[in-house]
Amino acid sequence: MIRSIVLASASPRRREICDILGITYTVCPARTELPADPSLTAAEAILQVARGKAEEVAAVYPNDIVLGADTAVVVDDRILGKPRDAAEAKEMLRLISGRTHQVITAVWVCGEGYNDGFADHADVTFFPMTSEDIDAYVASGEPMDKAGAYAIQGIGARHIRGISGDFYTVMGLPCGRLLRFLEHR
Repeated sequence: MIRSIVLASASPRRREICDILGITYTVCPARTELPADPSLTAAEAILQVARGKAEEVAAVYPNDIVLGADTAVVVDDRILGKPRDAAEAKEMLRLISGRTHQVITAVWVCGEGYNDGFADHADVTFFPMTSEDIDAYVASGEPMDKAGAYAIQGIGARHIRGISGDFYTVMGLPCGRLLRFLEHR
């Protein structure tokens, strides 16, 4: 089992998931984030972003195990990251309202024999949202730093009809798969 990692993320949700898994970590967020490469599949593009974060931080911590991750919502082959503003958040919520979309979380691990990663996905179905629902949710502020403009572990849960896959993949790190990945090296 991994003793400790450097988490190349400032996400409080990823820290919470590491706590759940019993992984000790130091937080050192990557400073740059590559844009998703449109020539790749969504999973490949998101994995490339996670790898870039891990490799950037691994250059600072060459003797440690570094974990980079990225989460995105994919709908109609369009990758939705974090909204830039309230108008974009509303647009994203209108796009996923009443539909099923895919959430992909990619993980890349560098150091001490690791230089590999994986992408995990879950399908999330939303109830239809009225304009008033969307306006109220965006006004709460919660969507502003979340991929796809919602938090499954927050107020956004009231709009979710169902999920197929790992809840924690939607939250930011696929628990079971990550643990097995780290243990089987």
